[in-house]
Amino acid sequence: MKALVYRDFGGSDRFEITDLPAPHIGPDTLVVRVVAAGLNPVDYKVREGYLRGLIDTTLPAVPGWDVAGVVEQTGLDTPEFAVGDAVLAYARADVVQHGSLAELMPVPVRTATLKPEGISFEQAAALPLTGLTALQSIERSGLGEGSTVLIHGAAGGVGSFGVQLAKLRGARVIGTASPRNHDYLRDLGAEPVAYGDGLVDAAKELAPEGFDVIIDFAGGSSLDSTSALSKDGGRVVSIADPRARTEFGGDYVWVRPDAAQLGELAALVADGTLRVEIAATFPLDEGAAAYAQLEEGHTRGKIVVTV
Repeated sequence: MKALVYRDFGGSDRFEITDLPAPHIGPDTLVVRVVAAGLNPVDYKVREGYLRGLIDTTLPAVPGWDVAGVVEQTGLDTPEFAVGDAVLAYARADVVQHGSLAELMPVPVRTATLKPEGISFEQAAALPLTGLTALQSIERSGLGEGSTVLIHGAAGGVGSFGVQLAKLRGARVIGTASPRNHDYLRDLGAEPVAYGDGLVDAAKELAPEGFDVIIDFAGGSSLDSTSALSKDGGRVVSIADPRARTEFGGDYVWVRPDAAQLGELAALVADGTLRVEIAATFPLDEGAAAYAQLEEGHTRGKIVVTV
């Protein structure tokens, strides 16, 4: 099968297109013929070796955990699925080796859900990691009807879903983003503020009593303003800064595969309730270029590779 691989750790120049053997199938695994793969920053952080103390990688490795495609083969104990089913998955395994930037991918059945007819393969591939990260962060935060929420990185891949999911739960959402993305946030239902100098004053002007929940999808210095903006007893959640837990008594979220939650998200996309922003699509042969664009860090929405 054709695949995008890297044989040692480093930059995007390590990528090459090559032929690999078809993946071995386990008893609780599907082999999925990939139609589309979603790219995420964690993919290149793994490739660059930054997560070697956290995640094992077997080289040569195919990147990608987000996948949408058609079941090619079922394992001995996968009664939920049949050959020919259209599926999507956050197919993160314990070891990085067989990713979604390939013609075929082994997908643990616990990570997969059926793709609704009302969602394209490209939308499906753009949803898993970012959608689940947003949903699990929202759930950990405990926000609900009437909550006032500050979302850092609100226009990013995770933040875009976070804004929408918070609004669906009845929260008032104020989101940080660069000014060029403020109209986009308004379209999603958030009240935008610019990050950087003046953030605290701008946020207090919108929410003088402070925030019930602060969710950080950006990292960096985002949580520096927390003490000034959080209400007494306010909840803090971050996917990028452990201070959310160690300093503010909240939660640090590392997204988990969850087929049931992914099915819920896909249904929301299919009925038009949840919007998926796709910035660009690339063919597999241009997978290295797709990652190069992602690594520039200025893309709004998801980059998808079609196979």
